[in-house]
Amino acid sequence: MTGAAQVIPGAEPFSSPGGPVGVLVLHGFTGNPSSVRGLAEAFAAAGHTVELPRLPGHGTSVEDMLDTGWADWSAVAEAAYEDLAGRCERVVVAGLSMGGSLTCWLGTRHQEIAGLICVNPAVAPTEEMRAGVAALVAAGELVMPGIGSDIAKPGVVETAYADTPLAPLLTLFEASQEVVADLGRITSPLLLFTSPEDHVVPASDSDLLADAVSGPVERVACERSYHVATMDFDAELIEERSVEFVARVAVAAS
Repeated sequence: MTGAAQVIPGAEPFSSPGGPVGVLVLHGFTGNPSSVRGLAEAFAAAGHTVELPRLPGHGTSVEDMLDTGWADWSAVAEAAYEDLAGRCERVVVAGLSMGGSLTCWLGTRHQEIAGLICVNPAVAPTEEMRAGVAALVAAGELVMPGIGSDIAKPGVVETAYADTPLAPLLTLFEASQEVVADLGRITSPLLLFTSPEDHVVPASDSDLLADAVSGPVERVACERSYHVATMDFDAELIEERSVEFVARVAVAAS
């Protein structure tokens, strides 16, 4: 059996039929659907139609991710959005970390999206980070030690890859530069969760996003959580505020 067939337990995609409001949920870089499954299930419990895809190269082994990149992940996100939009009257998109990057990317392309929810979104890598990763890729390096499972809550572990694949990461950085340039196109309401103590993505990424978009922004601080806040002490807060947000923006968009 190949590695591609061996999905990490809990990393399976999640799909739930529901009402006329659709919610697309997107996980992070080197992570998998398990990190945002609780959020997806909260939307389903509220009666919404929910899709949580497993992005290409994720949720199996890091080797499966080496030949993937932003073009692959964004294509899946776009297809999942189009599918939901074809079945539902209104669609909200939610994402964690790189899932937040994809959420913003969709928001720049689809002003009709009823609302966007971002949890510690990775939107503005520094040029130093990009250059450092590019140098490692140029030197022939494939991976570096991973940064997954940044969680404050004891005993909770994210099943992200132990290593970070460098060439795929570089595609994320390069795409982020283009997304940042287009953030002003986002007119959909934005619910933005930010952990002040995040060891993966600085809170300044959220600040940049909030300042750049053209639509209304509602910010919530996840004071007790690290990067993977959807699995941390503030998971219930995120789920409750997100469900309330979807109910509100879906009515406004109708």
